Amino acid sequence: MTDTTLAPPTSYHPERHVDLADVVADNAYVEANLAAHKQRGLEWAVRARWIAMPLIGVMLVFINPSWSVLYYHGMLALLCVNGWLMGRMGKVGRSKAELFLIFMDLLIMTFGMVLPNPFAPQDFPIAVQYRFENFIYFYVILAAGTLAYSWRTVIAIGVWTSGIWMTGVALAWWLSPTDEALRQRVIEILGDSNVLIQIMDPTSFMFHMRVQEVVVFIIVAVILGFSVRRFNALLMNNASLTRERTNLSRYFSPNVVDQLSQNDDPLKQVRRQDVAVLFIDIIGFTRLAAGLDALKVIDLLRGFHGRMEREVFRHHGTLDKYLGDGLMATFGTPMAGTQDATNALACARDMISALDQWNRERRRAGEPEIRVGIGLHYGEAVLGDIGANRLEYAVIGTAVNVAARLEVMTRELQADIVISDQLRLQIQAENIEVALIDPFVRQPDQEIRGLDQPMTVWTSA
Repeated sequence: MTDTTLAPPTSYHPERHVDLADVVADNAYVEANLAAHKQRGLEWAVRARWIAMPLIGVMLVFINPSWSVLYYHGMLALLCVNGWLMGRMGKVGRSKAELFLIFMDLLIMTFGMVLPNPFAPQDFPIAVQYRFENFIYFYVILAAGTLAYSWRTVIAIGVWTSGIWMTGVALAWWLSPTDEALRQRVIEILGDSNVLIQIMDPTSFMFHMRVQEVVVFIIVAVILGFSVRRFNALLMNNASLTRERTNLSRYFSPNVVDQLSQNDDPLKQVRRQDVAVLFIDIIGFTRLAAGLDALKVIDLLRGFHGRMEREVFRHHGTLDKYLGDGLMATFGTPMAGTQDATNALACARDMISALDQWNRERRRAGEPEIRVGIGLHYGEAVLGDIGANRLEYAVIGTAVNVAARLEVMTRELQADIVISDQLRLQIQAENIEVALIDPFVRQPDQEIRGLDQPMTVWTSA
């Protein structure tokens, strides 16, 4: 075995090469988050609508305490039904059906506010309908839209509302009959005051006020639209960060992930550091796999890797990488702890215990047992990013090579675990769980390829 590296995901930098697989994975992850966000937004928008419409209905009873208010209650009911349909048809991306339902929302609102109430006890000129300032109810639709729709759709709601509203004003002005007699009576009362005449004239549509309504509405829609755009950008960035954090958790224990997430690019800092290195490998895997089909081999490796990975993380280790039928883990990376050597040996011990439990299950199932060899060493390694285009976080140095050689040595020494004297001395220095080394027996010094002097090693009894 040689020096190995781990490659936890790093934040995107424009100057770095990004391969297509990562782009697709990132897009898929963000796409899934956007879809989930859109669905939750639609649910909230429907709930908000179903709360707002009854409240408006109750308020209308106080404003218009007559049976004619039922006409407006019918319009509110249509808006609730339309909102329910939006919730059913909503999806990420362009949806003609969804846009049609939004447009229907605005039409229902406009018809309900502009057309005379057929149940009203007395007739009013159509222009009087605009004196009730009903345009403000469009803001409810606009606000609900920010919960679920893209910034473009929010701005579109503003533009469509303005267009429909002004079209309704123009049609009402064009089609409404002129009541000159009523206008003359107003003039007789108010005299030459043109401003008061325009305000009090029940046949006046007050176009300048209608223009003011739509201009302010469009301004608000644009502001809300860009607010939604900013929020969506934050959402996508958060989805990317969540994916990076999830990927980091595949390599590091949860507590290390928490520390990494609170520091600015700690993996970039190239440094020398004492670490504990663990290698584990299945003994006789080639012979074991020869009698199994490919799917069973994969299931075997998944079962093995899953159990070993769990122990690495439980003991605050870092999963460097899987090595076929084995793996490499480090303790004290990317940040050194106060009991890295102790954690490494405790992890090795619990790996053996986990395998014993698994072997009992395999015996009951009539499957062959699995034996492993584990090598551990404590020493100096170099940590940091390497590579030109796609950076990887590397743990390299003699300490890594020695741990790999000790793992191979388990066959020769007929032991499950072989540790270096350096690891043993470090456990004593940490003085936390010294009893871990009691069962280990010293072996004759061993020649280690790459070292000038023989090394003192210890094996599990």
